[in-house]
Amino acid sequence: MNNLGTDVIVVGAGPTGLTLANELALADVDVVVLERLPERTGLSKALNLQPRTAEMLELRGLLDGVEERSFTTVRDGHFAMIPVVYDGWDTRFPFQLGIPQAKVEEFLEEQLAAQGTKVLRGSEVLTFVQDKDSVSVRYRTDSGEAQLYAKFLVGCDGARSVVRKGLGVDFPGVDGEGFGVVADVLFDKAPDAAQKQWRTMRNIGEPTGATTFKGLIPLGEPGLYRFIYGDRASRPADMRSGISHDEVRTALLDSYGDTATVSEIRWASRFSDTARQAAHYRDGRVLLAGDAAHIHFPAGGQGLNLGVQDAMNLGWKLAATVRGWADDDLLDTYEAERHPVGAQVLHNVAAQLGLTPRSHESRALRALFGDLAALPEVNRYLSGMVSGLGIRYPTYGTAHPALGARLNDQHVLTETGPLRPSTLFRTGDFVLLTTTAAHTDAARSQATRLTTQLVADLPWPSTEAVLYRPDGYACWVAPTPTR
Repeated sequence: MNNLGTDVIVVGAGPTGLTLANELALADVDVVVLERLPERTGLSKALNLQPRTAEMLELRGLLDGVEERSFTTVRDGHFAMIPVVYDGWDTRFPFQLGIPQAKVEEFLEEQLAAQGTKVLRGSEVLTFVQDKDSVSVRYRTDSGEAQLYAKFLVGCDGARSVVRKGLGVDFPGVDGEGFGVVADVLFDKAPDAAQKQWRTMRNIGEPTGATTFKGLIPLGEPGLYRFIYGDRASRPADMRSGISHDEVRTALLDSYGDTATVSEIRWASRFSDTARQAAHYRDGRVLLAGDAAHIHFPAGGQGLNLGVQDAMNLGWKLAATVRGWADDDLLDTYEAERHPVGAQVLHNVAAQLGLTPRSHESRALRALFGDLAALPEVNRYLSGMVSGLGIRYPTYGTAHPALGARLNDQHVLTETGPLRPSTLFRTGDFVLLTTTAAHTDAARSQATRLTTQLVADLPWPSTEAVLYRPDGYACWVAPTPTR
């Protein structure tokens, strides 16, 4: 066996693991990413980045690179396929970014390599053991078994997480009763009703029966669509069985008749409405993030985004702990903040599934809910929930409208002119916006790594300074002294 050492081992090179690894590398933390698969699959999988995820990528200067690989922007989201818009949220990105998960992974891995860190592919974790000082991970490669020691281990290895199972952490939830299929289909002739460009969630999906559904999403390439179908009240005996191309062709014929002709089915996969969440996200020196911590039906397009936002929350906290900038207790705030967010997503997904039009009563409920969703306050609540824009972390002490809230990234006026505050977050430091330098020392007592920016004013009355965490949430304010 080979004995190596590192600060953090990240298991899994999906969007969550790669985001976390980038955050750690940015803070000069030595990180190793172990990925079971020998190469990226290239499968499109998830298709969207929500507005809050776009905001977080912008904090690191990564959004432009992601946008270059995207194929569309979608002006609205949805709740149970009822469209909701992002009006009422103060965001520069009031849209979903249409981009295949494979492109997100490709970009994040390139950024990680540019920081000098590579993914060790074909590395399958077998077992791990932790003590009070370190974690020892045993894994298998084509060359045989190897062992790697680290200060911390993070499982970002998906729904069947080896790390979660190795911890023995409970994964309570419900198995559900339905299923869905996603397939990327190339048409010679697309169905007449299919949209040519994906600009809205309206008319993307629809019920085909009391519990069955179908949908088509254009993927930016001529004739290429994401075909979605399923049944929320029944499922195959073996949910892990492969999807044959004949099954997909039959479903297309049942859904759209012979008005469409298919030239190629590029891939297909089955998913379920099982909903589970890890009882704990941390056990000593081992943590969980992304699908290793929570799984759910992909209603509202929240899954990939939830994992990336987990990683952004955990990254700076883990870096601060490893580098000795913070006490170990800071890591406990990861679970304290993100576990309720994950629970809320599982809750809203269950509510969306509850709007399945199974009966006369449920159809009436769905119609009434659609009317309510059009009301501005209800729309804002729903869109903030599925987009991540509505997340606000609890804070203690002084009550202030900024505390716990996200950076809105509107221009601030400085001595050299207008400035986007997001540009101050590129190095992953805390950011202090202050109208007077007198608060700098106080802010440094809250954060070792600090970028300070003098501004002409702040958008809150009687406020002289606001301190933002590296993930863009306000954690400290200084009120204007009373005269």
